[in-house]
Amino acid sequence: MALSTQRDSAFLPSPDQSAPQPNYDVFLSFRGEDTRLSFVSHLYHELQLRGIKTFKDDPKLERGTAISSGLFNAIQESMLAIVVLSPKYASSTWCLDELTEILQCMKSKGTILPVFYNVDPSHVRKQSGTFADAFAEHEKRFREDIDKVKSWRDALTEVANLSGIDSKNECERKLIENIVEWVLMKVHRKFKLLDSRELVGMKFIREQVDLLLAHPTDDVRFVGIWGMGGIGKTTIAKLVYDRISIHYEVNSFLANVREVSQRGDLVNLQRQLLSPILKDQFTQVWDEQWGTSVIKNCLYNKKVLLILDDVSESSQLEKLAGEKDWFGKGSIIIITTRDKRLLDKHDIHISCNVEALGNDDALELFSRNAFKKNEPEEGYLELSKGFVNYARGLPLALKLLGCLVYKRDQYEWKSELDKLQKIPNSEIIDLLKISYDGLDEMNKDIFLDVAFFHKGMFKERVIEILDCCGLYGHIGINALVQKSLLTIDISNNTVEMHDLIQEMALEIVRRECSEEPGRRSRLCNRDDISHVFINNTATYKIKGIALRMARLEMADWNCEAFSKMCNLKVLEFENVIISSSPRILPNSLRSIKWSLYPSKFLPSGFQPNFLIALEMCNSKLVRLWDGRKDLPNLKKMKLAGSKNLTTTPDFSGIPNLELLDFQFCKNLVEIHPSIADLK
Repeated sequence: MALSTQRDSAFLPSPDQSAPQPNYDVFLSFRGEDTRLSFVSHLYHELQLRGIKTFKDDPKLERGTAISSGLFNAIQESMLAIVVLSPKYASSTWCLDELTEILQCMKSKGTILPVFYNVDPSHVRKQSGTFADAFAEHEKRFREDIDKVKSWRDALTEVANLSGIDSKNECERKLIENIVEWVLMKVHRKFKLLDSRELVGMKFIREQVDLLLAHPTDDVRFVGIWGMGGIGKTTIAKLVYDRISIHYEVNSFLANVREVSQRGDLVNLQRQLLSPILKDQFTQVWDEQWGTSVIKNCLYNKKVLLILDDVSESSQLEKLAGEKDWFGKGSIIIITTRDKRLLDKHDIHISCNVEALGNDDALELFSRNAFKKNEPEEGYLELSKGFVNYARGLPLALKLLGCLVYKRDQYEWKSELDKLQKIPNSEIIDLLKISYDGLDEMNKDIFLDVAFFHKGMFKERVIEILDCCGLYGHIGINALVQKSLLTIDISNNTVEMHDLIQEMALEIVRRECSEEPGRRSRLCNRDDISHVFINNTATYKIKGIALRMARLEMADWNCEAFSKMCNLKVLEFENVIISSSPRILPNSLRSIKWSLYPSKFLPSGFQPNFLIALEMCNSKLVRLWDGRKDLPNLKKMKLAGSKNLTTTPDFSGIPNLELLDFQFCKNLVEIHPSIADLK
């Protein structure tokens, strides 16, 4: 089934991240004596396993006679409450106070689930049976405060009247499944990858998703979503994931498969897919071949929802989702790709061709970013249509152009639109470059550095490196996020960039000098880097070099080229064995990540006072340097796997070191005593 429409794509404005989040998804209220070591223990384990942050009090706390302020706070900071009403629940004044507070905080939200565990709901409602015995004791004990006892009775009556779950005639496993499903339904919005209310063309998108997923079956289904970069494939995949993931035993959204594979990190995606099954043991997946075998063995009987986002090669599919029999009945595997041929090669017949937005939806998306509302302001309609026409329905371009002209006057709009007239319609890169051209010089440098060297890194680390390069990282990254040139992955706080935007950045640097790579500011292409080293054509213009190979490669290079790179700040070689050793390294370096470093020592004259990270894993180093070196900015030193290393450096000149890694340095026999001075 091939679906083609001019409204298939949907795209998000920048999300509002300011809304406060609860500290806990669920507060568990229970009588420890009845259930702590049995039912509640199993329920808590399952909730944690499904990623639901659950508050369960420490058993020592129940020794007191009054509920603590800490527990009051936990109730107030929880999204939901599960009240496990067991036979001795009412005998605990602690539980009754807890229940009263829960009802006060949550009853109006419909977020309380009573679980009648081995008790009749009518006994709870009327305080009969064991509940009658408990209240007889309370009335004796609190005869001077009978109103308190009445409030407890009212609380039990109230909670018993709520819709709940009864354990009668239900095995414990099924009971826990029902509770977890209720919780997931309630907190599901919190786990959504996007807010579907913000999507443009929402009605039509829902129709396309429904068609893709029509006719549910026990068969395993592979579904393809294909189209050009920036068109909205990932957005549709996220919508599908948000809508149906709750119904699967295992669900996983593996983002940026192409990019991760190019870095040689596909095994990390295999681990991510397997982590819900293997728990803490997923790190035992050492390589891709072993990971493929484990996926087959672990998921063949599980109902799986797997999203493989941005697949570019058949080998990626073969290692993550090779055949239907890898997965259990009813599983769905969704692949987003730019390459329709990849889907055909793997006989994926259910597919959706994502095309451009129609004019009305395109105008709405542009307006959301240019005016922060669904339609243009008065006097801007024709100008807006001009931008929309040039974007040709590409959601990413519409968003960028809208951000470009936000809060600017009509004269500036006309000026920007005139610039667009000079850009050929076929050159999407140039269209996207308009946002880059509007940046100041500092933010241009930050943008290009992230595109070449820092994409996917933790935000704090990126800011640290940028600051040491004389750039204002925090301010710059925030500005680029607002310009829609960068995004921050909230789940792990990494700096991300759309691959089409990254391609634009690479093209910008290539145009600095199309004939000679050595006269460009940044290098990450293997052929360009080889040309510079083999022909010794480096210049002072080079600020950074990063070469990350998926497989080990030999390089017969002349390292004399480093002598000309007096402004080099970032240097990274991964999986490259260089035939010669450098006699000189630039003192301007801020970050070095050079695995398989070919020399026994760093150059004797190397004095990198600005260096913040030195990573030389699996190197041939015997020692770093002789004597003391002052490296006041160095925070990270990783030499893991350097089997020839015999001694550590003098640490007295490295006062700010935070991370030190000498794992698997099996010949390391001398530790400089200054290590004791490190804080």
